Amino acid sequence: MKLSYLLQNLSYIKKISDTCDHDPDISALYYRSQDVTFGSLFVAIVGTKSDGHAYIQDAVQRGAKVIVVQTPVQDIPTVIQIQVKNSRQALAYLAAQFYGFPGNQVCLIGITGTNGKTTTAYFIESILKTAGHTVGTITTIEYRYLGKCFPNPLTTPESLDLQKIFYEMVQAGVTTIIMEVSSHALDLDRVYACYFDVAIFTNLTQDHLDYHQTLTHYFDCKQRLFHLPYLSPDHKPNASAVIYTDSEWGKKIVPTLTCPVITTGFQNTYDIVADQISTHLKETTAHIHIKNQTLVIHSVLVGKHNICNMMSAIGAAYALKISLDHIQTGIQKITSIPGRLERIHDELGRHVFVDYAHTPDALQNVLITLLDIQPKRLICVFGCGGDRDKSKRPKMAQIVTQFAHLSIITSDNPRTEDPFKIIEDIVAGIPHIQKSLNFENNKTYWIEPDRRQAIGLAIQKSQPGDVVLIAGKGHETYQLIQSRSIHFDDRIEAKYALQHYR
Repeated sequence: MKLSYLLQNLSYIKKISDTCDHDPDISALYYRSQDVTFGSLFVAIVGTKSDGHAYIQDAVQRGAKVIVVQTPVQDIPTVIQIQVKNSRQALAYLAAQFYGFPGNQVCLIGITGTNGKTTTAYFIESILKTAGHTVGTITTIEYRYLGKCFPNPLTTPESLDLQKIFYEMVQAGVTTIIMEVSSHALDLDRVYACYFDVAIFTNLTQDHLDYHQTLTHYFDCKQRLFHLPYLSPDHKPNASAVIYTDSEWGKKIVPTLTCPVITTGFQNTYDIVADQISTHLKETTAHIHIKNQTLVIHSVLVGKHNICNMMSAIGAAYALKISLDHIQTGIQKITSIPGRLERIHDELGRHVFVDYAHTPDALQNVLITLLDIQPKRLICVFGCGGDRDKSKRPKMAQIVTQFAHLSIITSDNPRTEDPFKIIEDIVAGIPHIQKSLNFENNKTYWIEPDRRQAIGLAIQKSQPGDVVLIAGKGHETYQLIQSRSIHFDDRIEAKYALQHYR
């Protein structure tokens, strides 16, 4: 692709050329210097840990013909420099242009919120497939289309990677793409140059404050998805929003919207409303009212929070004019979602669930859900991630020790932190009266830093009729310790422990 074509409609400050070829062919785009190949364009973006401007010399030595920068670099001959105000936005636009704006060739659905994004994506995917759509899905767990699955290291990939994924999906015949949109992705312009047909807000609770610092900034990033340029009538004339309005944050978004909006929740004034909810160990039922019509939903997924996710998915389907029959069938086809209250079978009658809940609100919702099914006892294994928001550690301890009969505090992904220091921060949140009961024959909580041993201890302590919740890592198949990633899967460990402690 000619550089002049690539730069069409890109606003830049100036172009600095020290080469006789002012309009070279660009073979590829890169933002990691180690990937650069001859004849390519390199965009220097500022990351959370390093600055791409420090690697420009390396990119040039590897063959980059053009570099895009926020700050011009001296003494770089034989290349063209394009200075821009925001190199992250430039990367996103250039990537979309390079791949022919593939997001404009499909129906694009974006889901943001603290909790429920993955489950909502699975529901929408099932509904749309039932209705005959060819679907591609990008989630925290993976991205997949037409039977192909690929690991996804980020909830929302970097803009260049994202546009390439869009392009591959479109080339394969995908007609609808569903994607989770994280607050990081919005703040770091990973979804810049993406124009959505439907944008969904699930909820907002404390998370990622190590990055955002305040809940207000976290919310400000999330709500960007519901305004220009992401919901743009110029690009997607029928663009609409689906907002879970029982959330105080959802209530703040609705009045600011200029596009059509579908509200969801448990009040009769909303567009999509759920009532007559019944939750059991093996089934959740609800009546979901869509305008003047009603669906009776039977789902094997446990919990009221999944009704909220269903309503968000139904809102998206309704916006896309999917029939109620396809909506109902698609919802009820979902039998499990990886790491989201995923049931681990036990022949002895112990009910073991693995869940991704790693925020105070998510953990509380899951614990209340499991208490509602009236187990004999509720046992919870949990920890907190290292190098992340420390303020939620004591809060999670307060929640678990309030709702669980027995709590086992362990490691999550300690990363570069000392696991014992993380556990110390967690234990600080346990009420004093429960600390005073912490002796051998009457423990309300145990401390076991080794996660494998902690899961084994929970299973060992469980009896038929008990519920065991292993929280925090869900679908993850690794544990991050210092600079190492070791294979670890809560589901595999739980299955092993259930066989061992019979």
